Amino acid sequence: MMDKAAFIRQMAIGLLPLLVFIFVDEFIGTKEGLIVAIITGIAQLGYFYLKKKTIEKFVLVDTALIVALGGISLISHNDLFFKIKPGLIELILVIVLGISVFTPRNLIFAMQKRYLGDVKLEESQLDFMRKSLKLYFWIFLAHTVLVFYSAFYMSKEAWAFISTALFYIIMGLLVVAQLVMAKMKRPKVEWLPVLNEEGNVIGKAPREVCKKDKSLIYPVIRLHIFNSNGQIFLQKRLPNAATQPGKWDAAVAGHVVFGETIEQAVMRESMEELHISGFEFFPLEKRMFYGETTTAMIFIFGAVTDLEIRPDAKETAGGRFYNLYSVKNVVGEENLSAGFLQEYSLLIKLHKKIFKH
Repeated sequence: MMDKAAFIRQMAIGLLPLLVFIFVDEFIGTKEGLIVAIITGIAQLGYFYLKKKTIEKFVLVDTALIVALGGISLISHNDLFFKIKPGLIELILVIVLGISVFTPRNLIFAMQKRYLGDVKLEESQLDFMRKSLKLYFWIFLAHTVLVFYSAFYMSKEAWAFISTALFYIIMGLLVVAQLVMAKMKRPKVEWLPVLNEEGNVIGKAPREVCKKDKSLIYPVIRLHIFNSNGQIFLQKRLPNAATQPGKWDAAVAGHVVFGETIEQAVMRESMEELHISGFEFFPLEKRMFYGETTTAMIFIFGAVTDLEIRPDAKETAGGRFYNLYSVKNVVGEENLSAGFLQEYSLLIKLHKKIFKH
């Protein structure tokens, strides 16, 4: 489809004779304004022909209407015929939009091949264009009706504003609204801190980049929670999780966002996943994880608390407390995450230390 800049440029070509007419009519007279407007339209047609060695259909139709309606206005001594010209041009556009929106034959999509060539648009882009065309249809239909109404029943000043300035105001608001909507729909970039081998922050990178570049080390937190009875809480990962889907894992696990400390990340993830906060936790271990396409520095923490844990349905598939010593048999080792199994011996040592087993 023709881009917005090209569309506005084409419409501006058609509005130039109107602006000339309004100016000359104001300071000299209606008859002189019509004559100058007709000359301006013909001059435009000649200019574009000399410049491009071809005549744009839009410019040809627009000039033909200027000459025809301007001539009728001169002969009949009534400028009404010239004043309805912008409405007729916009009515043609409304008809094309209507056919494209409400019938199987999408004329606008057919025209896009002229501007995009062999470029193929994704289905999401086509869907956005269809919705935009429907919006344009109703807005331009309303503006067209208003142009005709102003030509017959409103003052020349009101008609001039509606036919020219109001059109650009509407187009400007449409462009701004679509830019805002596109920005709102655009996926938010999640920035992760990039660490050196000592664990110090040396920069930042988008999460998607960190997941695909092994040279970038990013921090991950894991929190194991025990209650006062010595039971350990395991979170069941979502079945559609990117890693270890459906597995039983540490109570809390997640990425550190750029700008927050490791400790702040523990509190944030605990609130997001389990709806708990304000408890004390302590560091257990720091280890490296080397995946096929990613490198992470994992900060492991422990906590003992009897706070009510309410796993978030959007973040987890639930969770419950287990006896640490029998969890492998009860749950099944194949259903435990690789991270939990790797940290199991560490948790046994911690449990014996805290609960004197």
